[in-house]
Amino acid sequence: MNPPSIDTSLLTAVATLMTPRLRLEPLGPSHIDGAMEGISDPETLRLTGTRRTFSRDDVLRHLTSLADRDDRADWAIIDLATERYVGEVVLNELEPDDAAMNFRVALNPGWMGRGYGTEAARAVLDHAFDDLGVHRVGLDVFAFNPRAERSYEKAGFRHEGRQRDTLFWDGEWVDSILMAALSTDERPAL
Repeated sequence: MNPPSIDTSLLTAVATLMTPRLRLEPLGPSHIDGAMEGISDPETLRLTGTRRTFSRDDVLRHLTSLADRDDRADWAIIDLATERYVGEVVLNELEPDDAAMNFRVALNPGWMGRGYGTEAARAVLDHAFDDLGVHRVGLDVFAFNPRAERSYEKAGFRHEGRQRDTLFWDGEWVDSILMAALSTDERPAL
């Protein structure tokens, strides 16, 4: 049996995805202010294990480069009620021979705990499985982020394991929780 073929044209021409409360639009240079807000927040950096400091030029260069990529899809999460940037959601690390991708989401300050990450994750998983032809979407989340872990579970990710001591943060070792969703898994009801 051969793995499904990934439609990489949908990675170079990233579709806008809609949910009841959100618009996921292709992430690009117009989202620089929202992106800078997220990567300037100490709690966001802690939850993602990010130590590096990014200049506005670094971020703008990254956002500009996304349009030319055929191995990932990046979306800005926009709240429909306010038209404000909520954060970003990403499918990356394409493994075409295995029909697999990695998932990550980062919400800006003030947007956590309201279900936006779960809603965005469900939309991206549906797109990955139904449109792109991906079979497996995996992620890892640090053990000090149980809120994200619950959100991923609600979106359809299942626990697969634990990696010990993957991050040294504030003088302590932190484990990573491994999770994944398969195209053949039953999807949670909205």
